[in-house]
Amino acid sequence: MFRPATGRIRRLLVNVGLSLVIGALVGGLEVIFAKGLLYVTAIRLHYYHWLFFLLPVVTGLFTIVFQKYGKEATQGMGLIFDVEIEDKSHIPKRMVPFMMVGTWITHLFGGSAGREGVAVQIGAAVSYQFGHLLPSLKAHRIFLLTGIAAGFGGLFGTPIAATFFALELIVVSHLPYEALLNSFIAAYTANQVATVFGVFKQAFPLHLSITLTHRLFWELVLLGLIFGFVGFLFSQLLAYCHHYTEEHFPDPVKRIVVVSCLMMVVIFLLHDGRYAGTGGNLIVAALTGGHIYPYDWLLKLVITAICVGAGFIGGEVTPLFAIGASLGAWIAPILQLPLPFVASLGYCAVFASGTNTLLAPIMIGGELFGYDYLPYYFLVVMVSFIANANRSIYSKQRIATI
Repeated sequence: MFRPATGRIRRLLVNVGLSLVIGALVGGLEVIFAKGLLYVTAIRLHYYHWLFFLLPVVTGLFTIVFQKYGKEATQGMGLIFDVEIEDKSHIPKRMVPFMMVGTWITHLFGGSAGREGVAVQIGAAVSYQFGHLLPSLKAHRIFLLTGIAAGFGGLFGTPIAATFFALELIVVSHLPYEALLNSFIAAYTANQVATVFGVFKQAFPLHLSITLTHRLFWELVLLGLIFGFVGFLFSQLLAYCHHYTEEHFPDPVKRIVVVSCLMMVVIFLLHDGRYAGTGGNLIVAALTGGHIYPYDWLLKLVITAICVGAGFIGGEVTPLFAIGASLGAWIAPILQLPLPFVASLGYCAVFASGTNTLLAPIMIGGELFGYDYLPYYFLVVMVSFIANANRSIYSKQRIATI
């Protein structure tokens, strides 16, 4: 009579143990990836005058190698969705080094892209191997989500948001709670490992006294609509750039070289590389009262959409943070609201609209800016999430139906 309970306890212990191992391994890889990214970014900032001009050559050579030896890894985030939804594909171990090196190259030579896509793919590649140690297809999918959470949590230092991001990412409006415990354990472990080795989250705690008045309520609704439209705009432009460049330049090597030549000139001429990299410089400026141009958000949006759409390796989430924060910093004086407050709202809400996720952006607001402001993040993110018309930067994301 005690065998069913014993079996559940055994499965629980196996899940917890494997989640801890996955979190530790992914956290270690994220340390290597993040520190490498900081290093190449520092080099670019020091030598950008000539590194930009090597962008077409280096990206072209890397793409040749990647296309020849990358195999399934060349599908990027699309492969993660295919494996979770249909289990028709295989996530090769080679995805980890290729994605790391490809992102380092993008950021070293001045491309505009993020880093979360690589973090998620690293986590998924690691967890996929562990998922196949267990017999059921359901276990494979649970551990794939576990790896996604670990990758996001280890890099961004937000384990709660990472947990919900993993659960929301693949199928919108359907949360696979069976992966909840695994995902949180792995995300928290990866975050702790990354922190121990010096990879800290970029938090900006707010120290503001905000009172929800009738006027502020409607201003927050308006902000949600604006941020929702901007996230929608980014996802649509990204899809258009991907389709356009693929149609006119079917050869991925020629495509990346042509777009690199364009970006080499554009990024160099626009404020000496202000829009290169992840956009971390815009985030810091927006949230700390630095100088923000009225067009920063738009130029970062367009340049990132072109780069990522053409095949630059990296991600879209950190640029979404930068777009939202710089847009919020520009809008704040117009509405006569505290600048870091509106910038933080944009940081979360444009991410929500661009990725078509709800709970993860709200939790990011709490983890990075302070849980005292959670009701405001909830309202703005909710409106932004609804306003994006179920569009997403992830073309293979599915919408659950009731």
